[in-house]
Amino acid sequence: MDTFNVPTAGFGPTVEDLAAIEAEWPLIEAELNLLDAEIRMVTADGNPSDLDWRRLRRATSRVLREAAALSARPADPSRAA
Repeated sequence: MDTFNVPTAGFGPTVEDLAAIEAEWPLIEAELNLLDAEIRMVTADGNPSDLDWRRLRRATSRVLREAAALSARPADPSRAA
């Protein structure tokens, strides 16, 4: 089996990058749910149903809540009291 000497410095996310992604994940997930709701609205046969509209409103509200919660957190977790 061949082995390759590939320098790993600078490749892939750092621990700090992964921590930032983890902190932002609730917002990312909410945005993905909003995108799914928007896709359902666009691809609905005929007019979107009441359920489609409700799904869109809930997804929008969740994105706003998660964005507000993320902005209220300290930028650096090590500075949290």
